[in-house]
Amino acid sequence: MGRLFSTVEYGRKIIFSEKEAALRAIDSIAAIHSAVEKKRGAKIPEWAYRDVLFLLIDYSIRSYEVLERELILAEKEEVFDVFNRLGTRMGIKGLPENYRAYEIMREEHLEQDLEYSKLTKDLYKQYRKHLGPMRFQILKEAQTLVSPPRVRELLNFRKVSLLSPVIVVYKLSRFIKLNYIMRDIFLPSEYKKEIRELDSIQINKCPYSNV
Repeated sequence: MGRLFSTVEYGRKIIFSEKEAALRAIDSIAAIHSAVEKKRGAKIPEWAYRDVLFLLIDYSIRSYEVLERELILAEKEEVFDVFNRLGTRMGIKGLPENYRAYEIMREEHLEQDLEYSKLTKDLYKQYRKHLGPMRFQILKEAQTLVSPPRVRELLNFRKVSLLSPVIVVYKLSRFIKLNYIMRDIFLPSEYKKEIRELDSIQINKCPYSNV
C-alpha cells in the first residue's frame, strides 16, 4: 500500500504540477530506474518500460470511463499524448507515433506477451496477506471492472464485476456527499491521510499537456 501511494504521489507531481515541476518529477523517476539498473548490474529492457507506459494509458482511460463517462476519441488521444510525452522525456525508445498505433501495439502485447505465472500467483498471495480477505476480494472485483478481456481471461475473472451496482450507488452518493463515507469503509484506515490528500486537488486541466 505504501508503494501504491508513492506511485500516486509521483503521478500527482507530473499531472497536477506546473511544467518545470512536472519535468523534474519525470527526471527523478528516470534517475530512480537508472539507480535500480546500476544496483542490479543489468539494464531494464525497453519493452518493459513500454509495457508499463501502455498500461498507464489504458487503465487511465478505463478507470475514468468506469467512474465518470465514456471518453471520445479526441480525449483518448489527449491521454495518450500526455503519457507519450512522459515516455519521450524518460528516453523510452520505440514509442508509437499516435493513439491508433498505440492501440495496435497494446493489443499485440496483450495477446502475445502475457501469461499467468508463479510470480502472478505469488503477487496475489501477497495482496491477500496485506489487504485481508474482504479487501482482497474488493480489489479483484475492482480489477475486473477495468481489466481488458485478455487479462480477465488469464486471471480467471468473471466478465461482469460484482462491484458494478456499487459503482452506480457511489456515483449517486457523490451528489449527496456520502461518497467519502463509502470510501472510508472500504479503504484501510491507516492510509486515510494519504487518501484525503488526493481530494485536495481541484484542477480542470492537465498542465503537462502543454509540455
